[in-house]
Amino acid sequence: MGCAGSSQSKADGTLVATGTVKKIRKPKPWKHPQPITKSQLMQLRDEFWDTAPHYGGRKEIWDALRAAAEADLSLAQAIVDSAGVIIQNADLTICYDERGAKYELPKYVLSEPTNLIREV
Repeated sequence: MGCAGSSQSKADGTLVATGTVKKIRKPKPWKHPQPITKSQLMQLRDEFWDTAPHYGGRKEIWDALRAAAEADLSLAQAIVDSAGVIIQNADLTICYDERGAKYELPKYVLSEPTNLIREV
């Protein structure tokens, strides 16, 4: 599976992840190829979230990942834990659901770039 630890089968044959739960952390500072404004960043994020479910995975997991990406760290942790999201990378860039579907999140939906242009 996609988490630290091993997997065990329950009596009904489903797999359960065992071991430690990965704690979410903010992504490392990153730079967009060109400086962008906050409104351009928001447009990129909206476009990603509008199209992401069409590339596979379950809509409810995409919704949970969006809510987690837009929340503070402690709330984000509670959201992914309750949704059954398996965190591969602690910054949420790669996650899996309980069925093994992979969810990749670009850094621009998780944090602001270092070269964000502050609008006046």
